[in-house]
Amino acid sequence: MPTDSGVDRARLSQLAARERALFADRHPRSAAAYAGAGHLFGRVPMTWMNKTAGGFPVYVATAQGARVTDIDGHSYVDFCLGDTGAMAGHSPEPVVSAVTRRLAELGGASTMLPTEDASAVGAELAARFGLPYWSFALTATDANRWAIRLLRAVSGRPKILFNSYCYHGSVDESLIVVGPDGNGLSRDGNVGAPTDVTTTSRVAEFNDLAGLERQLAHGDVAAVLMEPALTNIGIVLPTPGYLAGVRDLTRKYGTYLINDETHTFSAGPGGATAAWGLSPDVLTIGKAIGGGIPVGAYGLSAELADSLLGRGDLDLVDMGGVGGTLAGNPVSMAATRATLTEVLTADAFATMISTATAFAGGIRKLIETHNLPWSVSQLGARVEYRFADPAPLNGTDSAASADAELEDFLHLYLANRGILLTPFHNMALMSPVTTLDDVERHHTVFADALAELLA
Repeated sequence: MPTDSGVDRARLSQLAARERALFADRHPRSAAAYAGAGHLFGRVPMTWMNKTAGGFPVYVATAQGARVTDIDGHSYVDFCLGDTGAMAGHSPEPVVSAVTRRLAELGGASTMLPTEDASAVGAELAARFGLPYWSFALTATDANRWAIRLLRAVSGRPKILFNSYCYHGSVDESLIVVGPDGNGLSRDGNVGAPTDVTTTSRVAEFNDLAGLERQLAHGDVAAVLMEPALTNIGIVLPTPGYLAGVRDLTRKYGTYLINDETHTFSAGPGGATAAWGLSPDVLTIGKAIGGGIPVGAYGLSAELADSLLGRGDLDLVDMGGVGGTLAGNPVSMAATRATLTEVLTADAFATMISTATAFAGGIRKLIETHNLPWSVSQLGARVEYRFADPAPLNGTDSAASADAELEDFLHLYLANRGILLTPFHNMALMSPVTTLDDVERHHTVFADALAELLA
């Protein structure tokens, strides 16, 4: 059963059917392209792209700044921004120039040799996040996998602890949730798990220090891998004192702490780690730092780096597998240097967060006007409206507050009128070039959707 979102289900169903028909009518070329993609598994380049309320995805023709145009000629204000991968905006000029120069003038897209750009990126990340040593991957998923391997090796412990309904890419160990009896179990839909997830992992609810301590007390946890705020199950913000408590407990039980800032980077130029004064042993990040070019990174504390490099029994150069042929390639490093030093700057974040605050305020007013049992959560430049009030405080409650039918209706209604949100929940991300006019356009369409839904 869907959550009680305060809407008439019959009215919702009627309007959703209308919007699906409108979507199909407006996107004949996208529908034809999808129908003709028979040699793609699931008819899309990546199966995630089938997460669409209209039955098929829109096919992109162009993307620039905070705008996307599809092959049917429709233009959209893009609040999805590649699910954070394009938080810098689509094809920002400094990134395009850096990548073009790297490829056209300097060459060497893949060399397995370092560039000076990589050193500059490492220094910039160290200044932003406070961890002195950095290594690179192509995705945050890989950065998380490699961090896990390193911390298992240095600690001699087998398990990693996660928060229920966390998001760390496709890391096998992370697909664990708290079950009804309080014990861990595999998350529904887990694909091809190599082993029962409870053999590799432990789990505690976000914002539950007592539950975390019960799990750490077993003495077999190498690291806690967590987002400083949950993001992919809906934004779940930490309660006062929670993150400091996590750090205290990990130190008490001799467990390393990894902050995954891939999505919480929206909190500011140094992510939640800098904004909230956190001190992890490892930090992982990906997506946004490359301005749309694939990159991931992980940073290590000085103590941890020394411990690892001092281990003569660990082959960190060859068969240890801590890397990949394309990791740290010249194109990724050029793009990341340009993104961090010229696009996602402190001034840019100030603008993005101010725009997000305006977005959040306008949505709150609309929710209050209609007396809906909804709430709004903001994480820096990222905003989400939730079908629960107050907003959930852990992953399990956040999952329970979802309403897939209502989400699909809102996404389709907005898309049919030129607004794109992150497709699996109601999240909007601001880029440096997202404007207050873009925000107002969303609010106008959103207000129309509520008026029709609640008529």
